[in-house]
Amino acid sequence: MTQAERRIYLIAALLKEQPQYANIEIPPTEREQKILLRSLFNIRMPLPIGGVFLEVQDEYLQEEIRRKGITDYHDLTPIENKTYLWQGDITMLRCGAIVNAANSQMLGCFCPNHGCIDNAIHTYAGVQLRAVCADIMNCQGHEEKTGGAKITPAFNLPCDYILHTVGPIVSGKLTPRDEALLESCYTSCLRLAEENSIKSVAFCCISTGEFHFPNEKAAEIAVNATERYREQNQSEIEVIFNVFKDADYQIYRELFR
Repeated sequence: MTQAERRIYLIAALLKEQPQYANIEIPPTEREQKILLRSLFNIRMPLPIGGVFLEVQDEYLQEEIRRKGITDYHDLTPIENKTYLWQGDITMLRCGAIVNAANSQMLGCFCPNHGCIDNAIHTYAGVQLRAVCADIMNCQGHEEKTGGAKITPAFNLPCDYILHTVGPIVSGKLTPRDEALLESCYTSCLRLAEENSIKSVAFCCISTGEFHFPNEKAAEIAVNATERYREQNQSEIEVIFNVFKDADYQIYRELFR
């Protein structure tokens, strides 16, 4: 199959799963097809699916990521000993584990084509990720607590694992509890990584954006929490601070001056 043929196959299969979408026609352009496919990935519930679908999906997603361009963290220059700052799409980073800023349901973002990191990670990892997350949450029997973390395989992403953490949602004035919970996100991820022999972790800007944590304070907590963890635990784990926006890049640059 060509990449276009894979995309059309996946769209058709996902539409067939849901009778309410039976009248939707597959659009003619690549851009429109990609938008539709991502939407269908995003809204799909964690249901069983055939092996042929997964084979085609995996080939498609891996090729899409390859075309976007994979960055190996070993090729980056440390901003400090065992610490890196990288601006880019976290789904393109090859390292031990990337951190997903998840919600308490831990099932990914169901909003079609939403711009959050949770949406991007679930989209490019593949439908297997939501299914595994659903199994974890069913076994747990309750929503994930703020500041905790769970680990899953990365499936089609170039990293080995995904660490899912729920950051605090800031409503109104920032509180000491908000700050403590955000620090717990970093500590929980690092502890879980080391329990699974993971040597490098890429952190996104947890709780900023739609969770309204002030970017400057969030970055300060991130740097202090990771440094404190490594010092207290004599840890050699490598940390990559992944940012997407120019403003966040400048904030981290200032912290490492």
